[in-house]
Amino acid sequence: MRADTGARRRLQISVAGGGACDRRTAELARAVGREIAAAGAVLVCGGLGGVMQAAARGAAEAGGTVVGLLPGERRADGNRYLSIAIPTGLGHARNVLVVAAGDAVIALAGEHGTLSEVALARVLGRPVVGLGAWASVGGVIAARTPTDAVRRALAVARRGRRHRRRLSSRRSEPAW
Repeated sequence: MRADTGARRRLQISVAGGGACDRRTAELARAVGREIAAAGAVLVCGGLGGVMQAAARGAAEAGGTVVGLLPGERRADGNRYLSIAIPTGLGHARNVLVVAAGDAVIALAGEHGTLSEVALARVLGRPVVGLGAWASVGGVIAARTPTDAVRRALAVARRGRRHRRRLSSRRSEPAW
């Protein structure tokens, strides 16, 4: 049984994207990070370079909290903008942890690893907002700007959280 401390948990928004990216994508990711921090949400990412580093940088510069779930076994491998670096030792399998940790996922341009995060998020029932990529994948909500992407991610995350709360309040105690 969970103790009710009266404190509300902050929304967590996962950001997925390529480990290397072009300048435009990095600018989009950095703006996404700033918007997530400005909204008071926690940014969760894979903790390395490219989109992950750009988003982490934006959030860190805006005073936000950034959690990096690293594929390797060393915290030192994470980018310098992480508030918290968690080595998983899982390689690409850590992608499931990245998307499971988010109340919603924002996906930017990337390759197969990013596509796996989009697919895993959908399997886990996490909403996915695509910014500049993945709009043709079923179930992905298209966004036009970083502000739009974060606004949409926060909205679907809040709806999902309310829905999960209603469901858990309807459950009865186990009859064992």
